Amino acid sequence: MTTPAVRSAAALRRRTLLGGALSLTAGLPAVVLSAGSAAADGSAAAGPSVLGCEEWGARPPKSPVKVLAARPQRIIVHHTATANLAEFGQNRAVALARAMQTYQMDTGGWIDTGQHFTLSRGAFVTEGRHESLAALRDGDRMVEGAHCSGQNTVAIGIENEGTYTSEVPPAEQYAALVALCAHICRQYGIRPYQIYGHRDFNSTQCPGDRLYALLPQLRADVAAVTGGDPTAPQWPLVRRGEVGERVRVLQCLLVQRGAVLTPDGAFGPATEEAVRAFQKLIGAGVDGVAGGQTWNQLCAPLAEGAVGEAVKAVQSRLSAYGFPTSADGVFGPGTRDRVVGFQAARSLPQDGVVDARTWSRLLV
Repeated sequence: MTTPAVRSAAALRRRTLLGGALSLTAGLPAVVLSAGSAAADGSAAAGPSVLGCEEWGARPPKSPVKVLAARPQRIIVHHTATANLAEFGQNRAVALARAMQTYQMDTGGWIDTGQHFTLSRGAFVTEGRHESLAALRDGDRMVEGAHCSGQNTVAIGIENEGTYTSEVPPAEQYAALVALCAHICRQYGIRPYQIYGHRDFNSTQCPGDRLYALLPQLRADVAAVTGGDPTAPQWPLVRRGEVGERVRVLQCLLVQRGAVLTPDGAFGPATEEAVRAFQKLIGAGVDGVAGGQTWNQLCAPLAEGAVGEAVKAVQSRLSAYGFPTSADGVFGPGTRDRVVGFQAARSLPQDGVVDARTWSRLLV
């Protein structure tokens, strides 16, 4: 996990500092789950045991965390970029939680731990940012995080202890990740194909090549528990010199995010500069080419009640696919009906919401 100010080479510095912090907290006394913990709370019986902030001795946040009155849209998987130690006990999980909070608050300058949950190599789950566990239990809100630029208000972040660039996580840790993701998906109504890696949004190696390569299997394993199609969205590469509807959709989405462009369907210098500016803003790789990171960040879900250039883009694409819709930029009942029709024709969930997979099919 990185921030806009802590990237690439800084990842090695982060690993060194965090590893040092962990050594300072090794040997902490065992933590006993209290009667109010997730394991003892009947309301959380269907989900994995989670050590809450109080249980593992978290510091209070520097300022109140922000609780958002909306469900998250996706899950983002990270690795901690720390050593792959063979310490699998609960004490280690507690040491990790404390060290991450100390690092992120004192060195990263954040108000609290950045991610919502942390998963140790021994398969223990700890709450990261305060109030994340309570929000998950209720399933109707989320806590704003600090784990992925551009996604902190819409995505649950899960840190996995270790560095998974050249080796895979321990089997127990992976199984616990499946269980945690499945529980989050059930509680929030997130579909398994909305499980991503950090590098799908920002310029980073996180969560490591080997863990990232496991994400299709992770989606499939979560889908086996929760149901649904685990196939992730596929995005086109759109670059300077291209013309057509994909370019026009890209331009509309950039305008929705504040770019000054005329959606004319021609990818010229102004569009390339707008793409670069957006990539820089979200912490993606800055190359002026609209690929996975750019589309993942631009294609926010749209539903009835939405307005703007992004809605116009959807309406135009629906018409092109044989679902005539007035491109007025207002997502009303008529547009919703056309979206449902398009989703039915493409074997997508028919909920009338233009999420990542519906967006990606509209761009084919």
